[in-house]
Order: sequence, then structure tokens, then C-alpha cells
Amino acid sequence: MDMTTLLGDRIKVLRTSRNYTQEQVAERLGISRQKYARIENGTNSITLDILAKIAELLDVTVGDITRVLDEEPVIEYRSGTDGNSSEKIFDMLDLFYANKHMYTKLQHKEME
Repeated sequence: MDMTTLLGDRIKVLRTSRNYTQEQVAERLGISRQKYARIENGTNSITLDILAKIAELLDVTVGDITRVLDEEPVIEYRSGTDGNSSEKIFDMLDLFYANKHMYTKLQHKEME
């Protein structure tokens, strides 16, 4: 399972646990329901900005959403048997640096 699918599945679980519809979340995010549905389906990549807005809307932290990435076995990344491991590693690094940037940004906001 790829990163966007994992994040989408996690967001869907959190959304449904709060009894929100896709329409309600999309409207509050200011995006179409179709675009939001593609995020949940893992078809669209999710920007850190949208991820932060979803986390706020669902009353969770970005880490509560992204921790699902740590729960998946990462054996395929080490073995390279899927022929696509380098791309996945770069995706993971991009997400790491995006989260690091968001964490720093949030810390500065709290200090103000």
C-alpha cells in the first residue's frame, strides 16, 4: 500500500468516527467533494496545508494522521523487491521534511 492510500484510509476512519460526511469536510476545507474523495481514495496526493486543515477540522494532530505510516511494515523499502523502492523512499523523505517544517512552523506560532 502506498503512502497516499495509507493517509487517505486513516483520514476516512477519523472522519467517519466523527460522523462527518465527505461533503461536510470538503465544504469546510473549501474544496470540492470529488477532490476530497480522491484524497481519501489515495488518488490525489495531499498537501501539508490540507493535511493540517483536516487535522484541525477532525480535532486531531497531523501526527495522529501520519502515524499510520509508521505502523505499516517497511520491509519492502529495505529489500527493494518491488522495483519502486527508491521512489517510495523519496516520498517518505518528502513527507518527513514537510512534517518537520510544519512542526517548526507550529512551534513558532505557539511561542507568539
